[in-house]
Amino acid sequence: MSVGPSLFKPAHKPPGVSKDQKRRVLIVDDHPIVRQGLRRLIEAEADLEVCGEAETAREAKSMIREQEPDAVIVDVSLKQGDGLELVKDARAHYPALPLLVLSMHDEAIYAERMLSAGANGYIMKQAASDQFLIALRRVLDGGIYVSEAVGNSMIEKFASGGAYISSNPVDSLTNRELQVLHMIGKGLSTRQTAEALNLSVKTVESHRQRIKRKLSLRTSAQLMQYAVNWYAGREPGAKP
Repeated sequence: MSVGPSLFKPAHKPPGVSKDQKRRVLIVDDHPIVRQGLRRLIEAEADLEVCGEAETAREAKSMIREQEPDAVIVDVSLKQGDGLELVKDARAHYPALPLLVLSMHDEAIYAERMLSAGANGYIMKQAASDQFLIALRRVLDGGIYVSEAVGNSMIEKFASGGAYISSNPVDSLTNRELQVLHMIGKGLSTRQTAEALNLSVKTVESHRQRIKRKLSLRTSAQLMQYAVNWYAGREPGAKP
């Protein structure tokens, strides 16, 4: 869900800081226990501190404006709004702001899309704590972080010259269709999905039809089961 420029300042301070200055991190995640765990991990480091927490895209945009963090950690799934849209909006208004996506969702599906949207890195929540800190410091220092598997996949796609074809049908979905599938998997109704993504109900219905066609699903019940299993990380044909 996009929000007008009034929530943003036109620029962001450069990422460079002096050696004795702690670098400030904003955590954006819809699970309090995850935010608490990240806060403990980050604040145990002498050179890092948490400057704020948010659980919705709108809260995150306000806190970026108010707190001017040195980096933002973003989950794909938020209580209101969507991590992909948040990354796009933050990058548009803050070109220098490091954005690290930390999510439980399949990096094979989301990592490249998030980097294309403007993220500086993508790491799974299942990663070890020390690997997370490596990723965070990498993006704080102006670098890009992805896992070795994602890096190899991106190289393979580049080397294929556009001839690469994924075996996962979800890869064929557009970013918007993927967002709708994500919302269905979370259990949101068509109307709730429309509100969360700032779309009309009719538009969401059109996306649902295209998703069913691309995933070879015939009914809304099959789409629901597929989405719930995919969201939970189970095989598409499994029983919820």
